Amino acid sequence: MTCEIGEKIRKLGREYGTTTGRPRRCGWFDAVAVRYTARLSGVTHLSLMMMDVLSHFDELKICVAYELDGERITRLPSSADELRRCVPVYETLSGWNDLVDDARAESDFPPLALAYVRRIEELVGVPVGILSVGPDRKQTIFTSQAPPLPTIQAVG
Repeated sequence: MTCEIGEKIRKLGREYGTTTGRPRRCGWFDAVAVRYTARLSGVTHLSLMMMDVLSHFDELKICVAYELDGERITRLPSSADELRRCVPVYETLSGWNDLVDDARAESDFPPLALAYVRRIEELVGVPVGILSVGPDRKQTIFTSQAPPLPTIQAVG
């Protein structure tokens, strides 16, 4: 998004190229594109990053469809030309306006933050296994939906 909201997401999330410092493009979650990618790639769990950044918004949007030449579609177009003509259709959810930086478990999240997560799971059809609330390793939370971590057996 090339607007004030996109810039706010970029600044709060420090979304700039590591080497070049070039600003990254930022915007709302696109459930249509993620659903397509998850199906194509066989993804079994999602990771939602920057939940701490989203804490600073009164309302959040999720792209739930596209409008293509006056028609509402819920699939990713098969051609780049059609995709360029798509306009996102957003669903608006209430923000939680409660900092989550100190969350260390799924149960530490405000109900509206969990409602956002559940809605994404519903739209994409894949459970969220990881929530991130900051850059520190301790700020990566494995949810109740996360697959079990592999065990390493010592040899010898």
